[in-house]
Amino acid sequence: MINIPNLEQLPAEILVGIANEHLRHNCKDRQSLFYDLDIPSTVLEQKLSDSGFEYDILANQYRSIK
Repeated sequence: MINIPNLEQLPAEILVGIANEHLRHNCKDRQSLFYDLDIPSTVLEQKLSDSGFEYDILANQYRSIK
């Protein structure tokens, strides 16, 4: 688990980079990502969705939908 204070307050563009980095190197899926980042799934999903990102299960990463 990482410790980044106020992770949910970061801009979505930074947050998606952190999330994808963890998915690439540390996490096999979103559930382990939520645990690793110690962030509620609803918070991460909503923030990234509002900024035009969605999770691609096959690629195991968040991608822009815009």
